[in-house]
Amino acid sequence: MFFKKEEVKNNKFLTKVCALLIHAAKIDENYTDKEEEIIKKTLSELGVEDQNISKTVKEAKIIEESSNQILDFTREVKGLPEKNKIKIVEALWSIIYSNKDADMYETNLMRRLAGLLYIDNKTMGDIKEKIKQNS
Repeated sequence: MFFKKEEVKNNKFLTKVCALLIHAAKIDENYTDKEEEIIKKTLSELGVEDQNISKTVKEAKIIEESSNQILDFTREVKGLPEKNKIKIVEALWSIIYSNKDADMYETNLMRRLAGLLYIDNKTMGDIKEKIKQNS
């Protein structure tokens, strides 16, 4: 399991992470089934039980739609250990490159997230290239 059991039990935490993933998927105004599958797979890898994934996604969509800033979503993530943040960033890049291209809104979002999550540019660039090559 990727996160500690107490983090997985904290549904609010995972819902915020999911909202961040949904925000990245929707930023290009083209939220696809493929992106939602990546989100669900990521939630499963993060330790959300299969029977709770749809509920978490549904709650996260409501949070994402009612929030006007990504600070709400990143506050929960930035205190995580580096390896956990990297896993989430990998999922974000996977969502962005699920359509084989990153537009200016998506790349701008990832630049902002790098600063908010305290991830250096080299690490962010390395993750981006790895995901880009595998998509």
